Amino acid sequence: MIESLPMRVLMLSKACIVGIYQRKLEEIARLGVDLLTLVPPSWQDERGETPLERVYTQGYRLEVLPIYRNGDFHMHFYGNLGEHMRRFQPDIVHIDEEPYNLAAWQALFWAQRVGARTLFFTWQNICRRYPPPFSWGEKWVLANVQHALAGTDSAAEVWRAKGYTAPISVIPQFGTDANLFMSAERPHHPFTIGYFGRLVEEKGVHLLIEAASKLSGDWRLYILGSGPQREALEAQAAQLGISDCVDFKPWIASTDMPAQYHEIDVLVLPSLTRANWKEQFGRVLVEAMSSGVPVVGSDSGAIPDVIGDGGLIFPEGDIAALTSALKRLQTDSALYIRIREAGRARVLAHFTHEQIAADTVNVYRAMMR
Repeated sequence: MIESLPMRVLMLSKACIVGIYQRKLEEIARLGVDLLTLVPPSWQDERGETPLERVYTQGYRLEVLPIYRNGDFHMHFYGNLGEHMRRFQPDIVHIDEEPYNLAAWQALFWAQRVGARTLFFTWQNICRRYPPPFSWGEKWVLANVQHALAGTDSAAEVWRAKGYTAPISVIPQFGTDANLFMSAERPHHPFTIGYFGRLVEEKGVHLLIEAASKLSGDWRLYILGSGPQREALEAQAAQLGISDCVDFKPWIASTDMPAQYHEIDVLVLPSLTRANWKEQFGRVLVEAMSSGVPVVGSDSGAIPDVIGDGGLIFPEGDIAALTSALKRLQTDSALYIRIREAGRARVLAHFTHEQIAADTVNVYRAMMR
């Protein structure tokens, strides 16, 4: 067991507006950390505006800061951040931002003013070179923080390639509540394939629709998400003559997500690598595995590392291979059972909130030494 630590940690995190992610914060506090988490009132992206969900708030403080340039990933920043730093006087400032954006620079500036140690979090798994002023700010952050948290090994490799020499720990940003995302008896329904996430081209949902259209027997496709590709995907299903088999539902609150996994028999993440993006983690994979739902993922980015032996992998963009994987799970009950059990076991071993929080607090301890 990790000993209680007399340390004060201030975390700046727009991601923590999502209610189910806040379980990690409760676990960090439970391990003896005096934690103040600062979040914006909402965050905007291609799905629309996601408001703050106050769900898991025991044992730590969750406070709201005004945000400026909401939705601008590189240039958003916060009001009153310096005032919170001076009042709280943290030992460590956990900057839950990439080092090339303005919010990270702002947090590091104020952390230095109060004498706090600092770390940043990164999912960036492509070695991208930014123009000034982003390259200047990135270089300044890399030279001045004491630690980095990388969501995957490939993300850690990017920052080593960029010259970062301080310690890096590979820890996912959030875990999963294995008591919330649990296996359940599924109602008698057609073989149901799920996609949960953003409706954007690089997520490859159009490939999934085409692959599903080649299945035989009784099946349906459940697409839960929002984004600019919605109309094009509906038109594709109509053109293929499968509109009656494809259900679209807009994105919902995080607290409603556990029940959605009980409606599907398999979850698919058919992501496509692009010049400026490849899959960084795929949180729905972990939630599905925890829920006893077999997963199928492309080999884009971190997907194979997340799935491990808990699902099936196919070459990205290969519709025939995706169709084959779906047919196997549709017809081979022994394979289906083996994969759902392996997926659940993998989550319990590597991806719970408790494990992520413990690993994060160990980093805090090392920084305090």
